[in-house]
Amino acid sequence: MARITHFDHVGLTVSDLDVALDFFVSLGFELEGRMFMEGEFVDVVIGIPGSRSEIATLFLPEGGAAGRDGGRTKLELSSFVHPDHEPGSPHNMSTEVGLRNIAFQVDDLHAVVDRLADAGYGLVGGIGEWEDVWRMTYVRGPDGIIVALAQRLDEAGETSEG
Repeated sequence: MARITHFDHVGLTVSDLDVALDFFVSLGFELEGRMFMEGEFVDVVIGIPGSRSEIATLFLPEGGAAGRDGGRTKLELSSFVHPDHEPGSPHNMSTEVGLRNIAFQVDDLHAVVDRLADAGYGLVGGIGEWEDVWRMTYVRGPDGIIVALAQRLDEAGETSEG
């Protein structure tokens, strides 16, 4: 029986590649590569004749989750040159059908949230704690992308007062 062999990446379409790159780099991703994509192969795969997009691939450096083949957690950001991108709602909530969020575990949630706030990104709701095990929040990034950030509390011996 044919099967999936490993997880490769999450692809996100964004309106401004540079803004999205800045956001994800501020979360700790590193740029692997950036290039334009066009031609028959892309047109066939995405079903849009005459398309042209600029893509950037990012990865989590050492310490990021690696698969069996040594692959790292990756994001592919795409910004269409042709045809124009179709704007989504920057105010989507978790109840809307589609990709709800992308989630990352962090080592210091408050520090990451403060850094993103300094860059102009706000919380969707608040910061919650679950049974002294997880501290978690949603941040709304560029183009309304919701990023879940979670800090495991019990592994580091931290409590809800920490």
